[in-house]
Amino acid sequence: MNLKSLGYVLGITILASACDKYKTKVNENGLKYQIFEHDDEARKAKLGDIMSFHLVLKNGADSVLKDSYKDKNPVKLVLQAPPFKGSFEEGLAMLAAGDSAKFFINADTLFARMMQPLPPMIKKGSEITFTVKVLSVLTSEEFQKQQTESAGKQKAVDEKVIQDYLAKNNLKAKAQHTASGLYYVDEVVGTGANPTQGDNVKVHYTGKLLDGKVFDSSKNAGKPIDFQVGVGMVIPGWEEGIMLMKKGGKRTLIIPSGLAYGVDGSPGAIPGNSVLLFDVELVDFTKGAAPAATPPAPAPAR
Repeated sequence: MNLKSLGYVLGITILASACDKYKTKVNENGLKYQIFEHDDEARKAKLGDIMSFHLVLKNGADSVLKDSYKDKNPVKLVLQAPPFKGSFEEGLAMLAAGDSAKFFINADTLFARMMQPLPPMIKKGSEITFTVKVLSVLTSEEFQKQQTESAGKQKAVDEKVIQDYLAKNNLKAKAQHTASGLYYVDEVVGTGANPTQGDNVKVHYTGKLLDGKVFDSSKNAGKPIDFQVGVGMVIPGWEEGIMLMKKGGKRTLIIPSGLAYGVDGSPGAIPGNSVLLFDVELVDFTKGAAPAATPPAPAPAR
């Protein structure tokens, strides 16, 4: 075989390999999928492992329902046993760190298993596509260690950001802080006792980014919000800050990201690792029963 013929054969072989790589396949359980990248030597997820991945979710009309690239917020999910044959979880279990693939899930089956009706943007009989790029595969212990190390580094970053903000706004002399890293500046101290864990509070608030951009306010609804304090209904910075107030008190809470929305933020409103400002007023509170102690919840899936 001459070199020209050899080059032709090699070209055909490479083309065939590429076509097979992106070919739509169906496994024994009926899961339809395409593999874009796969490394046999990379770490594959086992049940209980935490997978971090980018996800683009589309309906049958190719409209984007979710795009973690745009949100800048990769999904974090504990890999669990597939809830039904041909499920998305079954597809994830095929992948390893660095892999990318697309899975086609029957919308009728998916929403029936979720015991929910099809939403308006999903047509009966259509497929929902999950396009995934796996970033990492970690055990629960590795994930917790990574989170702890990351939180420690971010806490130092947030502290500098807060100090710079206080200096720029001439608030250093007025600001008080707690051991957790929460800062607050009182406008009105209020009178009476402080609310304690389990009490029912009424709070007016306006939430802002450090640049002053408002992302939420109870004033839009025209009334304060009601919630039980100290039971995890609001972010930790609120829990601590509100329980240090007295009725009628008004203050600005300066909350580091670790006591707010953390590395994930709130898509579309609050970027990850954001220090937040909350102007809060403790309108009133009534005594409530302190909740019974509960075991810590497992790492949330995202």
